[in-house]
Amino acid sequence: MTKQPHASHPAGKPPAARVTTVLLVDDNDDTRILTKWFLDNFGFVVDSARSAQEALARFDPKTHDVILTDNSMPGMTGQELAHVAKLRSPSTGVVMFTGNPPIDQSCIDRVIAKPASLLDVKEAIDSLMGEKPAKQ
Repeated sequence: MTKQPHASHPAGKPPAARVTTVLLVDDNDDTRILTKWFLDNFGFVVDSARSAQEALARFDPKTHDVILTDNSMPGMTGQELAHVAKLRSPSTGVVMFTGNPPIDQSCIDRVIAKPASLLDVKEAIDSLMGEKPAKQ
């Protein structure tokens, strides 16, 4: 009995969908863990940080497509994080999921005011990624 060679993938097959990488920033452990789990289940790659300072140390515009941040955090606010991130990489999307939105939202692409569903967060990220060209 001879084994049949495996069929190769059809030449016309579309490339695999691009995975969105999110830098998640929240000082509340429960919120951060739940949000990471939720986004992981939708196929996002999630890198998380406990503070804006930690997020800026990890932030790589070649890796992270979107920053998802709270606003009210000790040390540096999410609005300040967004400002520094946009100076480094104007094309990186910033979504803020917070109960305390800042007055100045000029460096924030989407604000989702709590209480809101994590589905609202996912839809905001999807919408933002639909507006940008894929990173190379």
